[in-house]
Amino acid sequence: MPSVTQSAIACIRAPLSTIETDLLVVPWYEAEAPGRFGELDRATSGEITRALSSKEFAGKPFDILVTPIIDRSWKAKRAAFVGAGVESEFDVRLARRLATTITLLARQRRIESLAFVLRPGLPDPSGDVDVAGYLQAIAEGLTLAEFDGASYKTGEAALGRAPRLTIALTDMVDTSPESMPRCEMAVARGRLLGDCSNLARGLTNEPGNALTPREFAARAGTIASEGGVSVEILDEHQIAALNMGLLLGVARGSSEPPRLMVFRHSPPGATGPVLGLVGKGITFDTGGISIKPADGMERMKDDMAGGAAVACALRAIGKLGAPMRVIGVVPATENMPGGRAIKPGDILKSAEGKTVEVINTDAEGRLILGDGLCYKHKMGATHLVDVATLTGAIVVALGKLTSGIFGTPDWWVDQVRRVGDRAGDRMWPMPTDPDYFEQLKSEIADFTNTGGRPGGSITAALFLKEFSGGLPWAHVDIAGTAWAEEARPFMPKGATGVAVRTLAELAFTSDAWK
Repeated sequence: MPSVTQSAIACIRAPLSTIETDLLVVPWYEAEAPGRFGELDRATSGEITRALSSKEFAGKPFDILVTPIIDRSWKAKRAAFVGAGVESEFDVRLARRLATTITLLARQRRIESLAFVLRPGLPDPSGDVDVAGYLQAIAEGLTLAEFDGASYKTGEAALGRAPRLTIALTDMVDTSPESMPRCEMAVARGRLLGDCSNLARGLTNEPGNALTPREFAARAGTIASEGGVSVEILDEHQIAALNMGLLLGVARGSSEPPRLMVFRHSPPGATGPVLGLVGKGITFDTGGISIKPADGMERMKDDMAGGAAVACALRAIGKLGAPMRVIGVVPATENMPGGRAIKPGDILKSAEGKTVEVINTDAEGRLILGDGLCYKHKMGATHLVDVATLTGAIVVALGKLTSGIFGTPDWWVDQVRRVGDRAGDRMWPMPTDPDYFEQLKSEIADFTNTGGRPGGSITAALFLKEFSGGLPWAHVDIAGTAWAEEARPFMPKGATGVAVRTLAELAFTSDAWK
């Protein structure tokens, strides 16, 4: 699968009047007077003053005002003012979303070039994001808007081609000419991370008949290898040799054989912690014998979103040259109700010998992740993160906007969560109290694969904890966030690419690990 972005995003430092572009984009705060951009207001014949006075435009988040630039001495043809909300609350998350919003608008209007202006001041409530951090987030947002989720449509596209993109620094931004190389590097980093997120969205968007486990492994391997990451794809015979009875059990009902993807980023001379990433790779989930309702089952093609996030994050990790070793594992299979499919009441044995009583065959993701986690810590990982569209229960708890994060110890969960917040992947910590494990008790096996409806996302996480080997471990349940069911200004309906940027950025934070 080729990269979806085609050109670099230019980063320039220049007066606004000299920027040659079809659309000059300025984020605009609520209750802001035109004074800071008086020159631009005059170039539009006072259009921003008029719109603010009439309340046509108020600067609320995602409000947009587009107006021609009348002054012919200016190189830009039009100006777009996009609402940035209250100035003191403006942060990298909103900057990223505004960049996506305005680029989607530019594609709708078939605009060929766009220049996004970096605002002066750049307050950030967290206090740990500098100009480079904003530039990276804006570049990510601009790139995310380039994703095309309608690749199978044969009619006229609803969106035009992505415009040529520029990020402009004005003299109001506190940067020196000497800092421009760092700014350009931040933009390039954001471009790459946005690109990798789009690649994950493309994989997640693929229908189950096109993205079988074998095809998923082939495409994911190609993507990761572009970053210089070593790739190993294990077939069903090699999986059997590893005694991965949980993965093989889930795969039994399908005519498509399973695959186990193994990615390794091993920079020369790297010592210290080894980050282990595990992603769920169910390419289609019918629920197996415990079959799902027909309504909405077509969405189950996205049940490999966690696996896509791991593969695409490894590509970014390799291209960015993360200083630490990273291992990625993605077990991939379909979950089908064939004649050989596992049945409720069956007993499966994991790669490390633990036995599981299958109560519900639709709780299959935790089974394949169990074998993936076993393999991960045997390969030398010291810190674990797994990502999975695991439970409907997390959607009940947190809705569609926030992923649930579980794990131990608390400092490791906090570390992953902080990185996720900066990367734009909102997470909320959930309990892992061992008392919940009582729900997984089995009379004939070590434990069951589901504890019923109460606390369903928690018992699923505790199931995975049994395979973490006592290592620092975090589980991110993206069942509600991997797919946007309703369009928002900054996110069309469809795959979101959640967790790619978080996993990639985590590989650069080992100096804060214990």
